[in-house]
Amino acid sequence: MVALPVWAQTSSPPAPTQLPSIALAPELDRVLRDYEAAWRRGDAAALSALFAADGFVMQHGKPPVRGRAAIQAAYQGNSGGSLKLRAFAVATADTIGYIVGAYGYDGDAADMGKFTLTLKRVRGGKWLIFSDMDNASRATRPPAE
Repeated sequence: MVALPVWAQTSSPPAPTQLPSIALAPELDRVLRDYEAAWRRGDAAALSALFAADGFVMQHGKPPVRGRAAIQAAYQGNSGGSLKLRAFAVATADTIGYIVGAYGYDGDAADMGKFTLTLKRVRGGKWLIFSDMDNASRATRPPAE
């Protein structure tokens, strides 16, 4: 016997529990605040400048893109609004790190999605995003049989 979700018996899957936010060191918090600011302005060039030259963006439902020019093109016309980012896990070691968190928009009580940023830097330099992967938090229903 195989256990499967009981979609037919419930109107929607249970709401996910929000993980608590954590405080980030200023040099890591800057990455999130600069991302929010550029997003709010709809500034694809400023967003791509937050990435390492060989960085990746892996958006939900789209193929990955690599490099600042491709990242700028991916964000062109696809940003804007009152984005809010928060972290719930972080780690760094020398020149690499990550931030795991959630995103939403001003006025939303619940997170809309989650993300993982992998980071890199030249020793002593500022943190840049090496990869940004995000997806929605709302579950999708499996296809009808």
